[in-house]
Amino acid sequence: MRFKKASGAVVCAAWVLGGCAIHQTVKPVARLEGRQVCIIENPAVRAGFIDAYKRSLAVKGYTVRQLPPSAAITECPTTSTYSANWRWDMAMYMSHAEIKVFSNGQPVGQALYDSTRGGANMNKFIEADRKIDELVNQLFPGGAGI
Repeated sequence: MRFKKASGAVVCAAWVLGGCAIHQTVKPVARLEGRQVCIIENPAVRAGFIDAYKRSLAVKGYTVRQLPPSAAITECPTTSTYSANWRWDMAMYMSHAEIKVFSNGQPVGQALYDSTRGGANMNKFIEADRKIDELVNQLFPGGAGI
């Protein structure tokens, strides 16, 4: 009987903690043509996101060209798109972010951050600029020098 109670408690704890998961996956960019990254503006996302993304790329040695929302991913040799959402839970926080990188129109890298199921996990309250820096560092590991 003790085993059933103990295993039930373990399953319950795993379910509760699993519901508080934050997921992050990054498929790094292997190599890019040149040092310029064109970013297609996403007007549905807070302006602070693209500003932080451009700063992070500049620190990695890239020059950034911002394109209008109507631009095609083939407009530059290396193009990037992004999306992000914020939520309220005691404070505003970035709950989801996705950055995609294309080379000559073909996907070559992607970073995804998802805390939408973060629940009681306090790590979801990370400052958005710091999270964007972390995603860019993982997405472009060698910087413009690779």
